[in-house]
Amino acid sequence: MRCHIARSLLPVSPVNPDSLAPLFAPLTSLRGIGPAVAALIARAAGGDRVIDLLFHLPESYLDRTARPTIRAANPGTVATLAVEVVRHERPATSRQPWRIIVRDDTGVAELVFFRFTRETQTPPGTKLLVSGKLDMFNNRLTMPHPDHLVPIEQAERIPAIEPVWPLTAGLWPRQVASGLAAALELVPEFPEWHDPALLKREKWPPFNEALRTVQCPTAGEPDRRMRARLAYDELLAGQVATALIRGRVRARAGQPLIGDSSLRDVALKRFGFPPTASQEKALREIDADLASPRRMLRLLQGDVGSGKTLVALLAMLRAVEAGKQAALMAPTEVLAKQHHRTLSALCPVPVALLTGSVKGKERARLLRGIKDGTIQMVCGTHALFQDAVEYRELAVAVIDEQHRFGVTQRLTLGAKGERTDVLIMTATPIPRTLLLTQWGEMDVSRLTEKPAGRLPIRTTLHSLGTMPTVLEGIARKLDEGAQVYWVCPLVAESEALDVAAATERFVDLKLRFGDRVGLAHGQQTAELRDAALAAFARGEIRLLVATTVVEVGVDVPEASIMVIEHAERFGLAQLHQLRGRVGRGADASFCLLLHEDWVNETARRRLTLLRDTDDGFMIADEDFRLRGGGDALGTRQAGLPGYKLADAVEHEPLLHMANRDAAVLLSRDPKLEMERGQAIRVLLRLFERTPAMRTLAAG
Repeated sequence: MRCHIARSLLPVSPVNPDSLAPLFAPLTSLRGIGPAVAALIARAAGGDRVIDLLFHLPESYLDRTARPTIRAANPGTVATLAVEVVRHERPATSRQPWRIIVRDDTGVAELVFFRFTRETQTPPGTKLLVSGKLDMFNNRLTMPHPDHLVPIEQAERIPAIEPVWPLTAGLWPRQVASGLAAALELVPEFPEWHDPALLKREKWPPFNEALRTVQCPTAGEPDRRMRARLAYDELLAGQVATALIRGRVRARAGQPLIGDSSLRDVALKRFGFPPTASQEKALREIDADLASPRRMLRLLQGDVGSGKTLVALLAMLRAVEAGKQAALMAPTEVLAKQHHRTLSALCPVPVALLTGSVKGKERARLLRGIKDGTIQMVCGTHALFQDAVEYRELAVAVIDEQHRFGVTQRLTLGAKGERTDVLIMTATPIPRTLLLTQWGEMDVSRLTEKPAGRLPIRTTLHSLGTMPTVLEGIARKLDEGAQVYWVCPLVAESEALDVAAATERFVDLKLRFGDRVGLAHGQQTAELRDAALAAFARGEIRLLVATTVVEVGVDVPEASIMVIEHAERFGLAQLHQLRGRVGRGADASFCLLLHEDWVNETARRRLTLLRDTDDGFMIADEDFRLRGGGDALGTRQAGLPGYKLADAVEHEPLLHMANRDAAVLLSRDPKLEMERGQAIRVLLRLFERTPAMRTLAAG
């Protein structure tokens, strides 16, 4: 079904704030869309408003312009046939299909229906246009369940180019098309928010024309430039919004922190190795932030084993040298305790530990020390930021592995101090595209080298058919005193997926290796899981069967072997993180990637890349291209998180272009008061960049 939207029906009056309101109204406000259909559209489009339907773009198009004769028609193609009804063949039982025998001047064909109610409308002799996918059955051309069946004089009811939207069970294309026809009538004539030179260079049409052409094409499949125009609009809105927030963050008053390096020198001496070049560069960038009168909001992005904790410690010591306090927050108690041990070994001042399990008198003592300033450095979990915790003067807050926080959450992490500098560090390499879209309000430092003394990890690929050989090798290494991780993709056996489950693998390995085997997974109680991890860290367990609970933060230098079963089911970045759990000690380390005996070419390419490189940033970028941005960080399954019109891979060049465009725009018009700036304000409202709008409203 066509959208049936004429250009003349679209409003041409200038946009005003009120004219956007219908776009954010419920789907039920559209003509002909009742609650039941609205619920189905909302499920498919990811939202229950008119704007969600407008931005629910087709995933492909069906070309129905091919109108061959029956003799010339090709099975397996989509075609539109002009035919005459010969007869109906009614099914003898409910399990048989209804068949309509049709003909033209060149031959005979069958229309096949699993349910048919239009017999009286299509008696023998009726001339029809039918459109659908052709097949061949018993040497006769067939069209199973035609998409369109109309009287031949109503040919205009069959679109030449038909959009194929992502649907959900019970939702029909004609319902989406009908809703879009009504929705497009509500779209006002927007002011142009792009530079005329850009539009001329890229040959982009106005926004309304691009949206209408993509959703309801009338002549051929829409040119890629139409999609590019819409994607760039969305990307530019995101980049302008991020730049506005970043400007607001950088404008906030901080406090200059100047130290004499006396404490840092002691820590570096205890560390025993000189910092790498990238550690020194990151520290210079952090020191410049700390010495600035503006508050720091910086992301320290380092591959596994690149030495982020040392850089964080030196940043925290700068605060202590300046007479202030510093805190490091980790996502789990296990990781918090690990950081506490590391910092305590290097730090020339005492480091406190505050987690949820610290109770009673000890907790009261710590809270007093934090409040009166006698405790200058503290590690902990989110307990560090609870209301009951008062700091005398928190100057530096380090947040570890919080890459799933959104922009607003990250901006509030330093709220425990009026002028707290915030350093966020992650061992998850973040693709360049996501750095611009999801982390753009932050400054970024990257650690690209391994510290001195780290040995490379040898990565090898093994089919599951070689499991006996793998187990023999593991047995030899265990007898030599090695410690082994064995990671499975699932906790328990699944009827739907014939893949390794940690509990079943644990039973198998325990039968072979006895009490040297332990188990850790996310469905255990925290106490049981932490006990298993602690026993592995102490060396009491030599082989730890686990799920991805060991992906981040587990530090056992004696562990030198990582086995990942069904590696083809993990993302590249996740595999890289898991591999980074070994290679942290003095022994040569190995990562064994076990995969199905047969894997597709994409999976083989991913595993081969992991085998051939240990560059986490290269791996992250490739993972993003293969899997999409959401899955790269464990959020959504495809595309750019938070974006509907922009595609992660296809539109990546446009993202970098939008980043530059936003920077130039705001350098010339920081408050968006000029003509283009006013149009950009409409763009921000259209794409719901509300934090940026609040920033503008606050001046």
